Amino acid sequence: MFVDRAEVEIEAGKGGDGCVAFRREKHVPHGGPNGGDGGHGGNVIVRSREGVNSLVAFAHRKHWRAEKGEHGKGSDRHGRSGQDLVIDVPPGTVMIDAGSGLIIKDLVRDQDEVIVARGGRGGKGNPHFKSATNQAPREATPGAPGEIRRVIFELKVIADVGLVGKPNAGKSTLLSRLSRARPEIADYPFTTKFPNLGRVIVDLDHSFVMADIPGLIEGAAEGVGLGHDFLRHIMRAGILVHLVEPIPTDGSDPIENYRVIRSELHHYSEELSVRPEILVVSKSELPESAEVAQQLEQLTQRPVLQISAVTGQGLNLLMHRIAAVLGEQKLASQV
Repeated sequence: MFVDRAEVEIEAGKGGDGCVAFRREKHVPHGGPNGGDGGHGGNVIVRSREGVNSLVAFAHRKHWRAEKGEHGKGSDRHGRSGQDLVIDVPPGTVMIDAGSGLIIKDLVRDQDEVIVARGGRGGKGNPHFKSATNQAPREATPGAPGEIRRVIFELKVIADVGLVGKPNAGKSTLLSRLSRARPEIADYPFTTKFPNLGRVIVDLDHSFVMADIPGLIEGAAEGVGLGHDFLRHIMRAGILVHLVEPIPTDGSDPIENYRVIRSELHHYSEELSVRPEILVVSKSELPESAEVAQQLEQLTQRPVLQISAVTGQGLNLLMHRIAAVLGEQKLASQV
């Protein structure tokens, strides 16, 4: 089960109460107050961790609470502080405050973390209230409550390369040929319901992570279908590989399909629309693919690759082209 958005309630631990107690021992005439302080409540910490690839844990558990602090005891024994609750999420998770809509933290890298809710401080025991005029105080303070927040988790898949295109353009098949990922593949649209990730090995020194983004349709930028859910994942990709099917199964025009996807990317994010794009015509074993590639070259004034995930034609060229563009991006970022 893949979950990429969830809303939960997070509660830090309550602090333990301070204690009212007095020292009473034989041969100790001046005992005095000796009530211990309460322990602090545990914090709630959210941490990104490699190996966690979904927010599925939040689909079945909507309330997350850290441990309470223990109450203080006599003989100056302080209560034990509550343990912090550490919640693991996938790298690429954005935490949003459900009330204000403000981003709390964008957990991009492995082991990034943030304290989402702080535990309450422990109450003070009665020795804190001793004075020259009040040598036997009978007061203590209760522990403070822990913070409570409603938090939205949104997962934006982190990948070097995002595969985009209409449903059935061959994205899942391409990912399965280039990596060890095994996405669901079938002859009907919307086979892919969530992003699939795979690491592509180019050579001993070069590799990259490729994400198969579910197919986009017209109106995706306005939320038609699952548009916003799909487009959100593309935002992390360094470059886009745009697959165009030469003979769409729905009988649509491949050139118009390309225009539609480009329009949706632009409407969703201008920054996304200018991201480096490698244009590819899939299913090159079909005779119509060459003509479609030529039309796209004339339209975009850019080179268009032709590949076939069935025969393997053009796959090595595509891998090396992607590696070259990623290399150029890395050099540009270092300048």
